[in-house]
Amino acid sequence: MAEIRLEVASENAILEIQYDGHEIRQPPLSMSEQLSQHARKIDFGAAENGGSDELSGPAAAAADETEEQEEDEEEEKPCQQPHWPLESVRNKIRNAHTEVCVLHDLLQMVREKRYLVLDHVQGQQHQPKLYIQFLSLKKSLNNAASILTSGAERIRSSQSSVAKPASDFHLDLLRLRQHWRLKRVATNIVGDLSYTNTGSKFRHSGYFEVSKADDDSVATPLSSLPGSATSSASSAAAVGVSRSSLRVTIPPELDGSAYIFVCIRKDEEDLCSTQLNMIGGLNNVSSNASCGGSGEHHWQQKLECAQNVLFCKELFSQLAREAVALKMDIPPLVVANQITATIFPGIHLLIALCHSHPDSSRNRSSLTGPNGFLTSGAGNSSGSSSVTGSGSGQDHHHQQRSSGGTGGSVSKSIHDGVLEHSLHQLMHDYLHRTTPVPHPVYAPLHAHPTRRIAGPHGLDRQQLMQTVTNETLLEQIIKEAQHNFLRLRTMFVIDQLAIELRDPLIISHWNLFNSPTQSCVRINIVTQSYDSVIRTTLVVHVYERSLRCVCRDGRVMTMSFEPQELRNLLLCQVAQHQMAAVQSLSKLMGWTVGCSEPCLGVGAAEPLGSAAAVVLTAPSGNKQIMVRSGPCTGVSVSVATAPRNDFYPSGVVNERRWDQLPGAWQEVRLASMEGRNFLNKIELLMAALTAQN
Repeated sequence: MAEIRLEVASENAILEIQYDGHEIRQPPLSMSEQLSQHARKIDFGAAENGGSDELSGPAAAAADETEEQEEDEEEEKPCQQPHWPLESVRNKIRNAHTEVCVLHDLLQMVREKRYLVLDHVQGQQHQPKLYIQFLSLKKSLNNAASILTSGAERIRSSQSSVAKPASDFHLDLLRLRQHWRLKRVATNIVGDLSYTNTGSKFRHSGYFEVSKADDDSVATPLSSLPGSATSSASSAAAVGVSRSSLRVTIPPELDGSAYIFVCIRKDEEDLCSTQLNMIGGLNNVSSNASCGGSGEHHWQQKLECAQNVLFCKELFSQLAREAVALKMDIPPLVVANQITATIFPGIHLLIALCHSHPDSSRNRSSLTGPNGFLTSGAGNSSGSSSVTGSGSGQDHHHQQRSSGGTGGSVSKSIHDGVLEHSLHQLMHDYLHRTTPVPHPVYAPLHAHPTRRIAGPHGLDRQQLMQTVTNETLLEQIIKEAQHNFLRLRTMFVIDQLAIELRDPLIISHWNLFNSPTQSCVRINIVTQSYDSVIRTTLVVHVYERSLRCVCRDGRVMTMSFEPQELRNLLLCQVAQHQMAAVQSLSKLMGWTVGCSEPCLGVGAAEPLGSAAAVVLTAPSGNKQIMVRSGPCTGVSVSVATAPRNDFYPSGVVNERRWDQLPGAWQEVRLASMEGRNFLNKIELLMAALTAQN
């Protein structure tokens, strides 16, 4: 019997017929693809909508009749009791358990995706037309090439228009961009001089405009590279002069140079002064007085001068706001461009904003200010003061001045380098504290490190309040000014007393750079050629409004800012030094200290403190010396001699010292004696009295 084979006709479409006649057919669909293809042919939305429509005809009436028959049959059935009372509860629990199991199986199938995958059925994707993509890509490349070609042509034409230019505009613009913030607004190039990125809230924008200079621009030295504040004339002459290709236009209110003038004044006389700016030096104030000219300076110098003016204006406005809100016994006074604060009775602190304009027409309505400065009046548009280069504040030579009053005269240079250093340090600390710290947006906001300390290192309420309360900038400046003036007054008192008292010598060693509001001086009181015998040392700590003295014996005395208290203390220490020196010298000479009284109750009363006395007895016992020293009356020496030279011991008096009672005291004229100082004279007197025995 012949075998008959029945083969299913190939339903796969032919994709390609090669040149050799071989046909490449489409591979057969998988089961998943076939299911997707058949599911794509079903309109599920039409089925749902059609079901409701089909029941609206006779089928709906038949269904209603069937439901009515079933209800009638149920009513005709007699009430049957269940086999046992809880059979209905069991049936409901079983049905609920079945539904929960089905729901569990369905969720497991959907979650694990091993049994059933619910993916979106995608339609047939049409093959993209590559020719259209090639055309769009070609058009985009042509547009980019045309832009680059036109830019290159413009650069080539600008370079060929000038024969061998000395400076390139784009190269200078690159140098400018390396040091200053620039951005392009429409067709203009705008830069920013402000300190907004460091947290500044000053309202001035600080914008400047950069453009290409004309051919007739003023020559500027190329030797002043970006980043250098000044350029010397010798280097400019050695390298040569060429034209600048940049023109920098700054706002008129930032033109010129400015600085903050700080002065401590008593009555009409300046005790000390300093000048503060960001350029950092008094020599730059006069040299930069004409900064901002149309072509006399390099653009780097011009921008630095403008930024310095903006910094000084911002600093002065901040100090003015703090001065208005500051609560003091005598509130500070803010008038125009000057702040006046009282630091001590009769002593004032002046803070002034000095601004010089290169245009002389701005200085027409000006009044003479402190130290010969010209402060502008209400007619000045910028609202700042202007300063002339010939003012006394511009004199950098050391000028000695003196001020009278309770504090005496203070011989000090017009410029105080210590005060300038303290102010610069204070400004750097203020800018560092006000600069916002970079904080990631996703990082958590945590408390201050000192607040996170717990346990035995926990802080109390007062210490926590100190961590969150900060002093204003003006308060710190006032404290530094008070300390600076009190330090100058302490120096003057010690120097004047050292000049008045040649015996003993007063030597002071200052430590000024430990803190801007605290310094200390170590005072050594010695006698010339007898410094190895005795030396009195005391340390004086100088604060803002008080002094604290630590004596050699450990006593600590606190004094106010009045200079007379420090002078009285030093006079008492000198009197005690003389007494201690005499007692130390007597031990070396073989004399005996009969008695010593630090607070003598007999004799004339001292206007200050109390006098001290010591009685010395010669080795033979028939000579005695009494030394009396007072803070105001000075030193007086008296000598007494026993009336008899012979001695006959007995059972009652067996030693010579009990028999030889001294006679009347005779005062010694120390001014007529030989000797370079008091101890030298006492030594010669002891030697002479010892030799008479």
